[in-house]
Amino acid sequence: MIGNSLSLCYHNKLILAPMVRVGTLPMRLLALDYGADIVYCEELIDLKMLQCKRVVNEVLSTVDFVAPDDRVVFRTCERERNRVVFQMGTSDAERALAVARLVENDVAGIDVNMGCPKEYSTKGGMGAALLSDPDKIEKILSTLVKGTHRPVTCKIRILPSLEDTLKLVKRIERTGISAIAVHGRNREERPQHPVSCEAIRAIAETLSIPVIANGGSHDHIQKYLDIEDFRQATAASSVMVARAAMWNPSIFLQDGLRPLEDVMQKYIQYAVQYDNRYTNTKYCLCQMLREQLESPQGRLLHAAQSSQEICEAFGLGAFYEETIRKLDARRADLLAKTPEAAEEPTEDTSGIIKMAIRFDRRAYPPQITPKMCLLEWCRREKLPQPVYETVQRPIDRMFCSVVIVAEQRYQSTLWDKSKKLAEQTAAIVCLRSQGLPEGRLGEENPSLNKRKREAPDQDLGGPRIQEPALPGEICKKPFVTLGSTEDNLLEGC
Repeated sequence: MIGNSLSLCYHNKLILAPMVRVGTLPMRLLALDYGADIVYCEELIDLKMLQCKRVVNEVLSTVDFVAPDDRVVFRTCERERNRVVFQMGTSDAERALAVARLVENDVAGIDVNMGCPKEYSTKGGMGAALLSDPDKIEKILSTLVKGTHRPVTCKIRILPSLEDTLKLVKRIERTGISAIAVHGRNREERPQHPVSCEAIRAIAETLSIPVIANGGSHDHIQKYLDIEDFRQATAASSVMVARAAMWNPSIFLQDGLRPLEDVMQKYIQYAVQYDNRYTNTKYCLCQMLREQLESPQGRLLHAAQSSQEICEAFGLGAFYEETIRKLDARRADLLAKTPEAAEEPTEDTSGIIKMAIRFDRRAYPPQITPKMCLLEWCRREKLPQPVYETVQRPIDRMFCSVVIVAEQRYQSTLWDKSKKLAEQTAAIVCLRSQGLPEGRLGEENPSLNKRKREAPDQDLGGPRIQEPALPGEICKKPFVTLGSTEDNLLEGC
C-alpha cells in the first residue's frame, strides 16, 4: 500500500467546483486570486488521459498533458500545484489508478466524478451511473487510496431514499477517502429543483470525514456571506461553488463581488498568458455576461474568432500584443539554446519556392480559404489534387507544411501553431507565386465555387504560441511527419 505523502485539508474551505468547459487553468487561477482555497479541474475522461503524454512547457511555464492529436487535455502550473484537484471520469479501477499515477506529481488531490447526470458520462458507466453500483465504487476508490500518493475524494449526488444515501456514503467512507463532496440533488433533478440541505446535513452528521456541500448556487449563494450560510444550513465542513463562481469568480472575496468587467479582463489576461483555446475563453466569458450577451460588448465577443479579437473587444489589444511579443522572445531564446531543433527539415530543400507568410483568417470571407482556392485551380487546370506534407518541430511543437502542385513544392519559412494553419500558409505561397487569387476579401475570383469552410482550428489568426506544449527533453529525431486526421478533443463532464 502506498501512503498519501501529501495531505490536502478539506476542513473549512472555499472550493471551486469541477465544471465542464469552465474549470480550465485561467478560471482556476482567477478563483485562487479571489480567495478560493481549493480548485477542481473539469472532469477529464480516463481513456482520453491515458492517451496523453506529460510535457513540460518551458515557454508557458506549465505542465501539459498532450493527446496524440496534439491537443492539450489538461494544463497546470506551479502556482496551483498544492491546491488543484484532478477530477476524472472513470468506470474502471485500474484505469483510474493509471490516470492518478500519471498526474499525481502535478496536482494536490485526485477526485472521481460520481455525480454527473449527463448522458455522455453515464452511458459509459461513469458519473451518476456509478451510484447504482456500490461494488464498483468501492473497488475504484479503494484501489486509488492504496495506489496513489495523493488524497482521494469523490463527488456524488444523493439517492431518492435518504436511507440508501446514508448506507452508500458509509460504505464510501470505509474505502479510506479523505473527503466526500455531495450535490444535494438526485440524478434526475436539475438546478431549478431545490437543493436538499437536509440530506447533506444528515450525511455530514453521519460521517467522520469532511463533507463538502454543493448545489447551492441557484437558491442560496449570490454573495460571499451566503457561502457560510449554506455551510451552516448543511452542517458541512466546506462548500463547493459551481455556477455562482462561473458567473463571477470574485464570489470568493470576503469584501464583496468585483465589477464584472474587471473580472472578465483579468480572466482574459490569464487566458492569453497561458494560451487558452480561444473557443474555451469565449465560452467562459459568455457564461459571465449572461443577460448582457446582446449588449454592444456581448455582440463583439460573439463575433470574435481569435484570442486577439477577444482582447480587442475588451480593450486589451495592447496587452495581447505585448504578451505575444514576450512569449515569442522566450521561445526564440529557448530555440537559440537548442539550435539543432530549429533547423529546417533534413530533406533536400532545393527547388522549394519559399515566402515568409502567415495565414490570417480575418483577411478572408467566412466560406473561403486559400486551400479551397488552390484546389479549385488545380481542378480547372486538370492537375492532380494538391498534396500537403507537414512536419512538427519538437522543441516548441510548431508546424511547417509543404504543398506539392504539379511536382513543384511550396513552403512558408514561418512556423505555425497548428497543422491547419501551416497548410493554409503553404497554399498561399503557391497561389501568390503563380499570381493566382487566394480568396482574400475584396479579391476578384468569380470562378471559385463556395464550399463549406473547413473546420476552423482553435485560434485561426490568433497568437503565435504553440497550442500544446514544449517538451522537457529534445527528441532525437527532430521532425515528426503528421497524418491528415482531423483534430478531435474529447471533453469531460
